[in-house]
Formats: sequence, structure tokens, C-alpha cells
Amino acid sequence: MAKRKSLRRSNQAVTAEDVAQRAGVSSMTVSRVMSGAKNVRTATREIVLTAARQLNYAPNIAARSLASAEHQRIGLLFANPSAAYLTQFLVGVLDEVGRRGAQVTLWRVDAGNAVEERKAIQALRAGQVNGVLLPPPLSESQAVRQECRTAGLPAVAVATGKADRGISCVRIDNYQAAYDMTRKLVSLGHRRIGFIKGHPNQTASGERLAGFEAALREHDARVRPLIAQGFFDYQSGLRAAERLLSQKQRPSAIFASNDDMAAAVVSVAHRRGLDVPRDMSVAGFDDTSVATTLWPELTTVRQPIGEMAAAAVDLLLKEIRARRYKDPIEPVDLVMPHTLIERQSTAERRKGGV
Repeated sequence: MAKRKSLRRSNQAVTAEDVAQRAGVSSMTVSRVMSGAKNVRTATREIVLTAARQLNYAPNIAARSLASAEHQRIGLLFANPSAAYLTQFLVGVLDEVGRRGAQVTLWRVDAGNAVEERKAIQALRAGQVNGVLLPPPLSESQAVRQECRTAGLPAVAVATGKADRGISCVRIDNYQAAYDMTRKLVSLGHRRIGFIKGHPNQTASGERLAGFEAALREHDARVRPLIAQGFFDYQSGLRAAERLLSQKQRPSAIFASNDDMAAAVVSVAHRRGLDVPRDMSVAGFDDTSVATTLWPELTTVRQPIGEMAAAAVDLLLKEIRARRYKDPIEPVDLVMPHTLIERQSTAERRKGGV
């Protein structure tokens, strides 16, 4: 009987095509198995791995990494007014894309300008990105989402207030987080509590306000909340703090919708000769670097920004891969846990105080 011919000449390396022929599958299936893709049936995976062992197949890791990077180019569209938030988010993204062998392209745009937002997505698409990360406030932009749909570009929205059926989201429960912080202030004896709202272009702002108001109503339905508008930046926090502290009966505590505005409250309080927290407690939201670079350090809600960024990268890469292989995929609503971080900016309300 004639010997079966070798699949490859002895002086040639075994390729994925050879493994595919031995296993009776496609080369793409071999690639998916060797890259660790999860959307391969267990039986198929075992057949491919057995064939690879029999042929002493060793995939070219360097080439695979380069190919992976080429086909996993992520765009990051940003317009956040808080440098501290954006820095923390960017670190999370860079750590994850570095670990996954992907690339990231940054693109800044002025939020609220629908024409410029659409142009930014078009420019990223022209730069051959395979998907887009949308941190706030662009995670809420209907112009951006529509342009992504039109371009067939996968996208993941981060830090939205609510889930969206048409796009994967990574967020916390903003309502519950604000409720928890307000209950904490109430437990410290504060009854006259001011609240600084976030930018109205983000649904998270409305959720935080709703959580604040619900906690106050639960304690005493007769309590009238003191509310001022902010826009998530330090300057708007200064203006809002001045309005709240100009009340005939000033609040004994102020809860701001992010750390930048809470830092502004501390600044205004000091300028008015008020001691924080002896005369007035201050709480923030996010737990960015701002929270620990001022005195006193801020009590705040920890939103795991870096972890949320990494989770968003993971979801986006999965969607890119699923679309490439024409696998079905449904939008994911990933709700991550928040934490109350107690520091020196809050204390029990003084007896006889407001």
C-alpha cells in the first residue's frame, strides 16, 4: 500500500490550513480556536486542538498579534468637562487595549454640536476603526448613535443613566447611588440638604436627582429639597454653591452630582468662613482624583470608572468579533456596583445648627 502523502513538505511549516484539512473544518474555525474565541462548540474545539497537536502546529503569535491589532482598532470619542473623570477613564481603556493587543484612536469633539459629532464618527470610520467607545456625555448623543447605526459601526455607551435597547451600556445604578448617599447624610442628622444637579444632557443627572429626592421623601415628605443647576464642571459648581449658600436658611449639607462641583462647594464654603465639615458637610460623586487632592478629602460615591472603561472595551471587542463572524449578538446592559466612600468632608450635624 502506498504511503499517504504528507500534507506539507518537510521543509515547510505547518499552517492553519493544514490543521483545518486534518480536522475537517474551515481555516477561520482554526483561527478562532487558536485565538481563544468563546463562540466555538466544545466538540469542534477539541477536534481542532487534537489536529494541531498531531501536526505539531505552532501558531505565529507575533503575526497573530499584529493581525489582531490591525482588525481591532477602537475609536474613543470624548468631550467630558471633567479632566479627572476623563483621565481615569482613559487609563482604564489604555490598560485594557494594551492587554488585548488592540489599538485606540482618540477623537475630541464639542458635545451638543450634532454636525460635528456626526463628522467625528465619519472621520473615525474613515480611519478604519472597527468600533467606538462613548464615554459621557457622548454616550447620550442621539446624533452619534444614529451615525454609528448608519455606518454599521459597533459602539458601547458608558455611564448612561438608563439602559438602551439599541446599544450596549456599562453603567452603575445612579438612582440607588444617590439615594444611598442622601440616606447617609440624613443618618448624620442633616435635614436641610442642598443638591447640585448634573448636566441636563445626561440621563444620569436625572437619575441622581430622583434618587436624592426619593430618599428625602422617604424620611419626611414635608422636607423641601434645595436644588441648584450644575453642568459637571468646577465653574458651574461655584455658581450653584453660591446660590445654595445665599439662602436665608443655608443647608447644613450639600450633595453635588460629581466631585468637581463638590470641590467647588468646599471652596465657596471656605471663602464664606464656613468650616467643612463642622459647619457644613459636603459630598460628591465619582471618586475621581479630585476627591483626595483637596482638604478636607471628599466623602463621595465611588463609580468604578477604570473598571467600567475596561468592561466597555471587552464588550466592544466581543461585538466586533461577533459581527466579523456574523454571529448573533444582543445589546448588553452591564450594571457595575457603586460604593460609598466616607472621608473627612462629612460629619454629624451640630446641635443647634441649621
